[in-house]
Amino acid sequence: MFIAQELRKQSIAEYLLYMWQVEDIIRAYDCSLTRLRREYIEHFDYTEEQKEDLTDWYGNLINMMRREGKTQQGHLQINEIIVQDLGEMNARLLQSTKFPFYTAEYYRVLPFIVELRNRGGKEYGEIETCLNALYGTMILRLQKKEISQDTAHAIKEITTFIGMLSDYYIKDRTEGIDWDED
Repeated sequence: MFIAQELRKQSIAEYLLYMWQVEDIIRAYDCSLTRLRREYIEHFDYTEEQKEDLTDWYGNLINMMRREGKTQQGHLQINEIIVQDLGEMNARLLQSTKFPFYTAEYYRVLPFIVELRNRGGKEYGEIETCLNALYGTMILRLQKKEISQDTAHAIKEITTFIGMLSDYYIKDRTEGIDWDED
């Protein structure tokens, strides 16, 4: 919760990846708030009040996952909406002539997106495909599994692209972007 609040302000992409990890943590504890509190939350160096806040936060997420049928897989609707917003932001940035560096980065990453979608991610949009690649790589690294040089190169490019998109998203939400063409 505390990390999520900070990430949401700083990088919407990192926030999403964190929230996907939280969904997986909840699933790892069988969506049991009791187990999560005892086996996970108790290990944090937080005050009792902070642990209670964290327990409430996880409890709310568990309830949402149950209501939305996401206890086995998938992402919460609140997270899916952000992915959709990022997709719309991407389209808007690409339609504008005011963001040539973003457009150039998009076309640099596009072959990787196409390859990933051809490997089995056709049901996902371009932005979710990129986020899935980043999340999958993060999981592989946590498992200390080897990542090929080609994959590492693709992930580096995707990271740059998603970072740019995330920055524009935050900027649009905090100060606004001047979309008017001159």
